[in-house]
Amino acid sequence: MCGICGFISNHKINISNLKQMNNTMKHRGPDDSGEEIHQSGNKYIGLAQRRLSIIDLSPLGHQPMFSTDKKVAIVFNGEIYNFKDLRKELVGYNFISTSDTEVIIAAYLKWGLDFLNKLNGMFAIAIYDFRDEKLILARDRVGKKPLYYYFGNGDFVFSSELKPIMKYSYFKKDINVNVISKYLYHGYINAPETIFKDTYKMEPGQLLIYKDGKIEKEKFWNVVDKYLENRENPIEDYKQAKLELSNLIEDSVRKRMISDVPLGTFLSGGIDSTLVTSIAQKNSKKPLKTFSIGFMDKELDEAIYSKEVATYLGTEHTELYIEESKMNSLVDSIPDYYDEPMADSSQIPTMLVSELAKTEVTVALNGDGGDELFCGYGRYDSANKAKKYDQIGLILHNLLNLPFMKQFNIISQLPNGVKTIINNRDEKLKSQVGGLHNISICNEMVISKQNEIKFPIEHLFDTNNWMQRLMLVDLLTVLPEDLLQKVDRATMKYSLEGRSPLLDYRIIEYSFRIPHEFKYKNNEKKYILKDILYDYVPKHMMDRPKKGFSVPLQKWLKNNLIKKLKYYSESEKLIRQGIFNHIIINKMIRELENTDEYQKYRYTKYLWGYYVFQMWYDKYIEEL
Repeated sequence: MCGICGFISNHKINISNLKQMNNTMKHRGPDDSGEEIHQSGNKYIGLAQRRLSIIDLSPLGHQPMFSTDKKVAIVFNGEIYNFKDLRKELVGYNFISTSDTEVIIAAYLKWGLDFLNKLNGMFAIAIYDFRDEKLILARDRVGKKPLYYYFGNGDFVFSSELKPIMKYSYFKKDINVNVISKYLYHGYINAPETIFKDTYKMEPGQLLIYKDGKIEKEKFWNVVDKYLENRENPIEDYKQAKLELSNLIEDSVRKRMISDVPLGTFLSGGIDSTLVTSIAQKNSKKPLKTFSIGFMDKELDEAIYSKEVATYLGTEHTELYIEESKMNSLVDSIPDYYDEPMADSSQIPTMLVSELAKTEVTVALNGDGGDELFCGYGRYDSANKAKKYDQIGLILHNLLNLPFMKQFNIISQLPNGVKTIINNRDEKLKSQVGGLHNISICNEMVISKQNEIKFPIEHLFDTNNWMQRLMLVDLLTVLPEDLLQKVDRATMKYSLEGRSPLLDYRIIEYSFRIPHEFKYKNNEKKYILKDILYDYVPKHMMDRPKKGFSVPLQKWLKNNLIKKLKYYSESEKLIRQGIFNHIIINKMIRELENTDEYQKYRYTKYLWGYYVFQMWYDKYIEEL
């Protein structure tokens, strides 16, 4: 796990600028750093990396790393879990290290760009091939590792975070105002867009080639394609599906336990983290280190459940109970590590559990992905209900619009709830996604009106199953650009590597072969995953509602953060900034102040997103 950055430029860039860029990511890699600049004609090629040593702790793992003939260079962030198997296939290459980085070089030399299909892991890769002077960038299949690039003014700059790009000598911090309302609504910015103009995120499963000032992009792995392909070969037998899925998960966990440094797991006590921990403990020769945080508020606390699971499995468990003031104290640090505005407040407890784990381990497994693949979120229930209402609405609509029924104007005599079902069928997307009626407030909060919020990927999914459709949307959007980036930044803040066994691409592809009724049975979500888990822990131990991390945002904004919120929202300041509508923002703040503490304020999420943006702006733009 590391941080990478670099550039190809017609400008003469000195090594001190590259070091400055690289050192903004010291938290991602405190163990080593490397920077090199090469000149080819009028072109300057810079490559840099900050290293967190996980595999091959010796200096032989130093990057930038070169092929034995010096014709190919690489900087790499991530882990390749099948690197030992690949190494056996790469007979003839003269390896000098035991690192997975060198395996990537050898794989590229043998298989060309097809090497990406051989990798099982999480990665952001930059390869410069001196033979034909091209730069190759690749981001892993599901987007575990971030990778940004800037293309403009004769420069191509890439990095694991935005901070290095912002430190590049010729970069201009021009804000892309057309993403602001979408950011407020979602709480994050979806790839390929970023907060800056001419600056982009690599998409999950994407390959990019930069050569002679031109960019070519293609997908080497695509969720939609894999779904459409694998659903054509379903596993009809439940016992077969359970056995094969269980074997895949166990193999995935084993592969992610390969490490030359101490390893543990995040254990919330939920289905996914308990399953991963159970398998990891089974495959460990000694008690596994597990970590959880608890909250003084019993309504939010799950630590009692994680402790119960840890005791049953026999892990070496560490828990820490957190006061609300401790969570609140981390708010100001959000823009330091989330260097693009991101308003998922669960980043705060994720930082806390990462800090706790780092006291004893350098690698932590987690349960990310179980909900999106096996139907775990409550909103999937809502999607299922929405479809049923839509079907009822269609039947009633057709019936009541028959000539003799229309004659008596039956529709006007029906209760309002029934009329809504009949007349609002075109709102089915809003029903299944939920909350889209608040788009208008997000648009009103900003001055720029080029902010239409859409879900353009919906049409890609040829399925009448609304739950499955929403799961696929989440796999393409929320998972890579919110949840995984939240964990990446939170763990990297403490130089901790997070690994997600359930997001092994083999499990994702196999999940598309599993019939939906094996995932959602008798109104029970994650049915097959729970059934696998019950082979490790008793069912009664897991028979409880899901809670998840929660932060009292309304209370914070109304009390602890109100002074700073008002400071950010002074009319003169907002007018000068030229992004937000000062009248709407201050109206929202007054409404928040007048809301009783026991009454839910409807726009908390969006006001929090605004607050996080202003913290980011204050640090990276206003300070100039």
